[in-house]
Amino acid sequence: MVGNNQTKRMISLDNYGIKNAKVKYQLSSEELHDETLQKGQGKEASSGALEINTGEFTGRSPKDRFIVKDDITRDIVWWGNINIPFPPDMFDALYNKVTDYLSEKEIYVRDSYACADENYKLNIRVINETPWSNLFAHNMFLRPTEEELANFAPDWLIINAPNFMADPEVDGTRQHNFAILNFTRKIALIGGTGYTGEIKKGIFSALNFIMPVDKNTLPMHCSANVGDNGETAIFFGLSGTGKTTLSADPDRKLIGDDEHGWTPDNTVFNFEGGCYAKVINLTEEQEPDIYNAIKPGALLENVVMNDKGEVDFANTSITQNTRVSYPIYHIKNIQVPSIGHNPKNIFFLTADAFGVLPPISKLTPGQAAYHFISGYTAKVAGTEEGINEPTPNFSACFGAPFMPLHPTKYAEMLSKKMKDANVNVWLINTGWTGGPYGVGSRMKLKYTRAMIAAALEGKLKDVEFEKHPIFNLMMPTSCPDVPTEVLNPKETWKNKKAYDIQAKELSDSFKENFKKFEAYANDEILSGAPAAE
Repeated sequence: MVGNNQTKRMISLDNYGIKNAKVKYQLSSEELHDETLQKGQGKEASSGALEINTGEFTGRSPKDRFIVKDDITRDIVWWGNINIPFPPDMFDALYNKVTDYLSEKEIYVRDSYACADENYKLNIRVINETPWSNLFAHNMFLRPTEEELANFAPDWLIINAPNFMADPEVDGTRQHNFAILNFTRKIALIGGTGYTGEIKKGIFSALNFIMPVDKNTLPMHCSANVGDNGETAIFFGLSGTGKTTLSADPDRKLIGDDEHGWTPDNTVFNFEGGCYAKVINLTEEQEPDIYNAIKPGALLENVVMNDKGEVDFANTSITQNTRVSYPIYHIKNIQVPSIGHNPKNIFFLTADAFGVLPPISKLTPGQAAYHFISGYTAKVAGTEEGINEPTPNFSACFGAPFMPLHPTKYAEMLSKKMKDANVNVWLINTGWTGGPYGVGSRMKLKYTRAMIAAALEGKLKDVEFEKHPIFNLMMPTSCPDVPTEVLNPKETWKNKKAYDIQAKELSDSFKENFKKFEAYANDEILSGAPAAE
C-alpha cells in the first residue's frame, strides 16, 4: 500500500494541456471516501463502504464507444457497430476541449498499472474529475509500491470527465457522452458519463488489442482460480451466468474475476487489482465473499439505502446493474501475486433461459472455438426494458464490446492454446431445467458446483458420455452428487415434443448468429456447429 507521504508529491498536468489545476495525487481510499462525503457526492453505508450514484448512465453505452482510426488500427481493427471509427483530428480537437474544461479545477490523479505479470505490466496514469471515480481506479487497477511510484512513467493515460458534455454536431460523437481509445497517443478519453465501468473497460479494450498484436498473448473476459495441485481453471461467461460466483471457491484461490491474459509460456495472469461485482439480490448466504468485501474502501454504485445506511440489494428502482468495486485483497482466499500456471480446465458458462442446453457437456476443439465465438447466454424478462420473454443473447468471445480484433482471431488463439496445453473445455448451463424460464426452475447452484468439482478433480474422465442429437454436445451420463436425470435436459421436461421444438429453435438461433463469422472461420471451427438439418 502507498503511504500518505506519497500524497504530498507535487505533479503538474501542464504537459497534458490541463493548466493550473489543483492536483490531488495518489490519495488513499480513506481520503477519497472523505472527499466524496465532503463534496456531497456520496453517502456512507452501514458497512463503512462509500455509496454513490453515477447519474444518467448506470451502465456502459456501447454505441458511444469509439476507436481512433489511424495507421496503427486501420487495417487490424474489426470495424463496425462494435468498434466504431473516430477521426484522429476530431479526437485531438475533443481532447483539447476536455483538457481546457479540466483546467483550473480540482483534479484527482492516480498512478497505477494493469497486468500482474511483470513481463506484461502496463503503467497507467488516471486523471479524474471526481474523487469517487479515482477511488474506483484505486480499487480496480494494480497499486504500485512507493519505490515503483518514485520512477513511474505512464504507458497509457486515462482522462475521465463525467460532467463534460460533448456537442455531437461539433465533436463528432453520437451524443454528449463518449469513450474513445487512441492507440497512437495511448489515451482513453471518457466524458459525459459517470459510470465507472467505462474506466476499466477502456483499458481492457486496449489490452485486447495490445496483447494479441504485440505480445502473442490471448486476452480473456473471464475469471480464474487455482487449486492446491497448481492447476488453473478459467471461467468465461456473460453477466448473470455465475462467473464471479463459481470462481469464488473456498477450496481454490482466486486469481481474478473478470479480465486475464494467457501467455505463450502457459501462464494466466490477472489484468486487474480488484473486483467489480453485481450486487443485485446479493445475500451473505449465497455469495459470502462479495458480501463481506463490502466494507471501508469499497465503492457501491446506484444501490438504494435506508436512513440507517442499510442497503436494499433487491431494490432495482435505480437500475438492475447495481455494482460494487473493491480491491482484490478484500477477498480472503486469493492467489498472490494474481498469476496461475498450468491451465487444465476451461468452463464456458451460459444461463440458458430456454432450458434446453445440457447442464454440463465436454467440447471438442472445434466446438470450443464455435461456442467461444458465439458467446451465448439468454436475457430473461425484466432484465432490460422491452424484454418480456427469454431472448437469445450472443456476444462474441464472451465480451464482444471490448474486442477490437475479429472474434475468429481470438478463437484461433484459444484453439491453439487448448491443444498445446491439453486443456479440457466444458460448456456449463447455469440456467433453466425442466422447462424454459417461467415453467422450469433455475439449475441448483449446488449441482453446478458439484459438476465443476467433478470436472476439476478428473471424476468425469472414465464415465460414459452420450451425444445430444441437436447440439452434438457430449453429455456425461453420471456425475457425483448430481441426480442422473438432471444431466440430460430433455429428461427433465414433461413435454418431450415441446423440448425438441425449443431446442431446434435455439439451434437455429446459433446458426443464424454465426453466419456473420462463417467467411472468417476455418473448417475445424465450422465443425463445432449444431447438427445440420
